[in-house]
Amino acid sequence: MTISLHGSAVVLFQGDSITDVGRLMDPGEPLGRGYVRTAADLVRSARPDDAITFLNRGVSGDRVSDLRARWREDATDLEPDVVSVLIGVNDTWRRYDSGEISTPQAYEDDYRDILTQVRERPDTQLILIEPFLIPVREEQWAWREDLDPRIRTVRRLAEEFDAALLAADGLLNQAARAAGGPEHIAGDGVHPTPLGHALLAEAWVALVGL
Repeated sequence: MTISLHGSAVVLFQGDSITDVGRLMDPGEPLGRGYVRTAADLVRSARPDDAITFLNRGVSGDRVSDLRARWREDATDLEPDVVSVLIGVNDTWRRYDSGEISTPQAYEDDYRDILTQVRERPDTQLILIEPFLIPVREEQWAWREDLDPRIRTVRRLAEEFDAALLAADGLLNQAARAAGGPEHIAGDGVHPTPLGHALLAEAWVALVGL
């Protein structure tokens, strides 16, 4: 599915620290310093005469339940034409670093709820980005047991809600192989390097047909 961006579209990015990338800490960087800003720059460069608005409401540390709690204020009230969501790795990470378990079913229920709210405006288009993990430590391979069901959930929801899907997990793991190691794509296995963000941005822009 290709997303159609009209000349005055409002595009909203939602997620966690991978989307935030400093935008909350630096008022001078409202789009952050990661894939969101790069994607916006690429679109603006390709369509300089358009007045497309890009908004970043990613919040570091968020899980899908946090998105649901702030969804009306930080999403639907903004009346976006396109909503791009990347969420899920913290739902997995908190299980392993603090014992806070979010079940795959709870993840799916919360995710489905926010997408259902988006669909209250039937013309709003959706882009769902898979959560991803590029293991850099041996113990991170065990995280796949928890993360993989969430990736499958995102794929199912993309089908159910007729959303464009960015299959980021496979993309970035393959890129790690090509780059010579996972640390070139995500230094801690979760947060992308500049190269990782660039790859995400390029894949996102490909979904909007530029």
